[in-house]
Amino acid sequence: MPQVVRSRIGALHGPSPVPPLPHRFRSLADRESVEVLHRAARVLVASLPALTDRLVEALYAQEPAYRAAIDSDRAEVWQEVHHSLRHNVGSLIQPREFRESAHRTSRWIGEIRAEQGVPLDAVLHAFRMGGAMVWQDLVDETARRDPDDIRLLVHVAADVWNFVDEHCGVVADAYRQAERRQSWRRENRQRLMVAALLDGTARIADLAEAAEMLGLPEQGRYAVLAVAGAVAAGGAGAGAGAGSAAASRAGVAQHGPGAAARPPVELPAGAPGATALWHPGPDAEFAILPLTGPPGELGELAASLGVPAGTRAGIGSAVEGLAALGDARRLAETALRACPASGGTVLLDEHLPDALVVSSPALAGALADRVLGPLDRLDPADRDVIVETLTAWLDADGSAQRAGARLYCHRNTVLNRLRRFEQLTGRCLTRPRDAVEVSLALAARRLLGGV
Repeated sequence: MPQVVRSRIGALHGPSPVPPLPHRFRSLADRESVEVLHRAARVLVASLPALTDRLVEALYAQEPAYRAAIDSDRAEVWQEVHHSLRHNVGSLIQPREFRESAHRTSRWIGEIRAEQGVPLDAVLHAFRMGGAMVWQDLVDETARRDPDDIRLLVHVAADVWNFVDEHCGVVADAYRQAERRQSWRRENRQRLMVAALLDGTARIADLAEAAEMLGLPEQGRYAVLAVAGAVAAGGAGAGAGAGSAAASRAGVAQHGPGAAARPPVELPAGAPGATALWHPGPDAEFAILPLTGPPGELGELAASLGVPAGTRAGIGSAVEGLAALGDARRLAETALRACPASGGTVLLDEHLPDALVVSSPALAGALADRVLGPLDRLDPADRDVIVETLTAWLDADGSAQRAGARLYCHRNTVLNRLRRFEQLTGRCLTRPRDAVEVSLALAARRLLGGV
């Protein structure tokens, strides 16, 4: 039997029992061979301290994954190995009495090694190493007492190695369960940390830990991207909207540490979003965008963002440091509210007037009623024509010629409609103050509902 096994074994306690692996062989053991095994195993029990010393030394020499633990606390490792050997060798003599305690020990070993970060291959190698050492000592003791009995010991070899394999299975199962629990705790902590950063509730004392956990510079430049589904016309100013939750759930993303879900929008390669950390919110998905390029990189990102039809995306202004991510999220939400109800992308820095409107819906609504209210007395079709003309004229930088081309009418028709608006509202479009108020009022009606 090759001596290729090792055992870095530990103390007890653990979760519910794990059923042993099924036997895949027919045991050749008979009463006489079992008695030979028991005689040799009793000698091993009496010399367990020496066996433990040899196994710990073999682990130190042959398994680098255990070397640091032995250097750190050799006495603790020795106790763990001794405890495991006592239960496992005892199981060879009294399987019914020791079986469950041996399983608990093996489960505990799998869990504690997973928590310590010892590779599973190293743990299983250690177990087989211990099994090989025990088997070799059984053979040596039998040969010392009566060499002829070795032929009988061979009959129980399959039983002994099936026992070792059974415990390797127990260890591996406990290790993987502990690893899954660790992964869940780690990912959950990351989610909580990202949520605290975006909410602005993260403590200053936690920022260094957050930077290390998330792989982000504490003092870097950042922006936040908010993504949601389209909203019903007239609801954009109230928040992300009733339709956003269902649409964004299709792309709920934790794109970053522990990421598994697909982000709700396609981020161009090489853009800030390529290393984005996504976080789901109740009404929108948020992405933390680390910024490393020139000031215009957000504009490039907005222009190339892969936003599906009917999806709204808002990109806030850049901020300095992780501590300012709460402000960055609020800026992104403002940009999102400034998005057209039908979908699209808004970069806050390029839509500041719209941002002012959605930031104070009550005041913006009052302004719209004051400036555009007189139009509400018209026939809806007539009113819509005047509003459409005003919008086209403002978009054309006050050029009646270009506005007419856009509306498929003569420039004089545009001018006549503008004069009618002035007569109805008492506003003068050549007066800068009135022109600003008209522009903001139109934005309020467009973003907050109404005409």
